[in-house]
Amino acid sequence: MAQTPVVPHSGSGRAAAAAQRLRRALACALFGLAGFAVPAGAQAPQPDGAGLSRGVLPRAWRASGPDCPARPEFEVHEYNASLVILRESGCSNYEKPFLFLLLGTHRALLLDTGAGETNVGEVVGSLVDRWRRERGDATLELVVAHTHAHGDHIAGDAQFRNRPHTTLVEPTPAAVQAYFGFRDWPNDVATLDLGGRLLDVVAIPGHEPSSIAVYDRQTAILFTGDSLYPGRLYVRDAPAFARSIQRLVDFTAGKPLAHVLGNHIEQTRTPYLDYPVGTVYQPDEHVLELGRGELLELNAALGSMAGAPRRAAYRDFTIWPKD
Repeated sequence: MAQTPVVPHSGSGRAAAAAQRLRRALACALFGLAGFAVPAGAQAPQPDGAGLSRGVLPRAWRASGPDCPARPEFEVHEYNASLVILRESGCSNYEKPFLFLLLGTHRALLLDTGAGETNVGEVVGSLVDRWRRERGDATLELVVAHTHAHGDHIAGDAQFRNRPHTTLVEPTPAAVQAYFGFRDWPNDVATLDLGGRLLDVVAIPGHEPSSIAVYDRQTAILFTGDSLYPGRLYVRDAPAFARSIQRLVDFTAGKPLAHVLGNHIEQTRTPYLDYPVGTVYQPDEHVLELGRGELLELNAALGSMAGAPRRAAYRDFTIWPKD
């Protein structure tokens, strides 16, 4: 590790102050060369919650199995009153995907519909109906969209198609661009207003062509789908994936970022160790939440691979190219 050069002590106050300034300048230069520059504006001025809507994530999610019930149920967790996280049981599908329901004063957004044959429409419907009653708005719209179009995230779509006061955004690049209002996909950022709650929608193709990330300004949570989570990050279009992760790094610069929430947990709590594909019972799994540090780590790793990603395990995720 580079050391800050020692500046000889001077007996005069002026010389001492000058020496201190020099030490600081040298330290800043060394940290900058080492890549430790702190992005301006990324921190709140005081440790007072940054004005965000606060919530709580569980220390551990309920393990599926080892014995499965006849009718597996979703785990439903209220991060706070207006953000609900649902996890599909591994007894329904080993992928155990997470779904996210964000509630505003004019509409609600559901991200993904799950993987297996479940009662997702019933569960989400009851949550939205409760919100409608609390708001006194029986016609509050539910928008059903997707982080991407893979089967473990769209299997429940049929349960929402043609439902009253419900808009289903089909999981295709064209439909996603049209609904959210992208003008220069994938380079621009679209915005969705739920009513008192603004969401930024960032195009992140690479894992899948219609992949998006959603940033909730109210909670400062970034939902990243299958592009970043504690597990195997399957890269199908390497150049697009690298550009998308760089886009997320650029987008989050200077913004508060409370959590990065992806769609799966495949890592164990032991660094560099995952559960094999197909595992249902994961009693010692990693927490769901990551942070901007993991986003920067992923971006740096992809950059070091110079457009030719290879399988590489990091502490909290593995880069996993797919043909």
